[in-house]
Amino acid sequence: MRLITTLFLSFFTFLAFAQKLTTLEKPKVDERIELLSIVFRLADSEEYKSERFKLYTDKIQAHYNSFKNHELIQFIKNLRRKKGVGYDAVMSMAIYLDNDLNPIGNFTNEIPDKRWGKDNAYEFAKLLKQFYKDSNSKQFFESNQQLYAEASKRFLPVYEHLDLNWYTKFYGKEPDEKFVIINGLGNGGGNYGPSITLPNGQREVYAIMGTWKTDSLGMADFTINNYFPTLLHEFNHSFVNYLLDNDPKPFRKSGEKIYKTLAKEMQSQAYGTWETMLNEALVRAAVIKYMKDHKFTEKEVEEETNVQLNRGFIWIEELVSELEKYDHERNQYPTLESYTPKLINAYQAYAKNIDTYVEQLDEKRPKVISINEFKNGDQNVDAALKRVTVNFDRALLGKGRSINYGNDKNTFPNFKNVTYTEDKKSIIIEWDLESNKNYEFVLTGLAFKSPKGISMKDYKISFKTK
Repeated sequence: MRLITTLFLSFFTFLAFAQKLTTLEKPKVDERIELLSIVFRLADSEEYKSERFKLYTDKIQAHYNSFKNHELIQFIKNLRRKKGVGYDAVMSMAIYLDNDLNPIGNFTNEIPDKRWGKDNAYEFAKLLKQFYKDSNSKQFFESNQQLYAEASKRFLPVYEHLDLNWYTKFYGKEPDEKFVIINGLGNGGGNYGPSITLPNGQREVYAIMGTWKTDSLGMADFTINNYFPTLLHEFNHSFVNYLLDNDPKPFRKSGEKIYKTLAKEMQSQAYGTWETMLNEALVRAAVIKYMKDHKFTEKEVEEETNVQLNRGFIWIEELVSELEKYDHERNQYPTLESYTPKLINAYQAYAKNIDTYVEQLDEKRPKVISINEFKNGDQNVDAALKRVTVNFDRALLGKGRSINYGNDKNTFPNFKNVTYTEDKKSIIIEWDLESNKNYEFVLTGLAFKSPKGISMKDYKISFKTK
């Protein structure tokens, strides 16, 4: 989750405050997290196959590659096919195991995640312990202790920028949960925020931070502008999630209506329920409120707002305004929890107006209006055509390109270059084509955006050469 592109930070450090606060420990590497990441990597899970921290993932490859056919790995592959176990369900399982890989409490059909199911969860835990022994994972983790310590040490400057005073002041309470920051060294760009209620009633909320940037020597490089925004986001979850957990019923009707409209956008981010969507929306709105309170520039706030609009949180501006109303009425509403009735009313309005929000955002999106050399869908394109010009209804940001293949990789053209025209209202694509062949590709909003950062909707271009 890359929330902010550029940060100019001058926050208070909180070292003295942190000594009094028992809910936040220094970042660390957790062997349970690493082990789960490793076994799902071996099972060819796309979200756990990153090699961005190659110095470390090469070590994983060298130690574990001969165990790719282990019974556990075959079990995982089957589980993914039948139950869709992946992404945050994997990290949820990790924190529901103790350091000896035994379940913490009892598994159910909902715990650690409904994608597992009770029987599969117990079978996985049993096979995982056997895998740990068979693969001599103890030796692997012991041999990498120095690397783990160095990585977490490098994360400290990010950790030290978090202004904890703002959280307790804004939410009107100390967090009830213990917040745990984990450096997920094998997770690439994947960041996760699972939580667990321990048998003693203590709730732990995790920020599992991926590792997607390295320095010239290949070591993890946790720069503040790349990693602080994600930590800022995740820590909000420990103040936000319990609000909906307390009583989701008043939000259900509104949440389900909004989710139905935006299911595609939410599911593409692995947000599979309306509850998760609402929690994410409130956290993202709180991040923008934090930015405003810490004097980020208007440009930075606008960029962050547009990032969230592009992600499908199209009511984000109204939700930020609602949080500002709450902050201006603290005499009447000392905590965000006490403001919940107002949030319920606000969400009823968001649900009522959700189609209007869709239309308003669509008006801001760049759109393809024509292709100079042929019409989209043409079945008689000259294979000798070396370049094509795609025209938009407005100027683009003019940075980078984002083109995906469609349903079949074999129909993706052999692109040579993509450039913008001087007015940035068109892109010029240079390619080599073959005769009598179907072609298809998709222009996406990852790079093709308005100057203010509003993404275009995916636009498929298909044709056949003669």
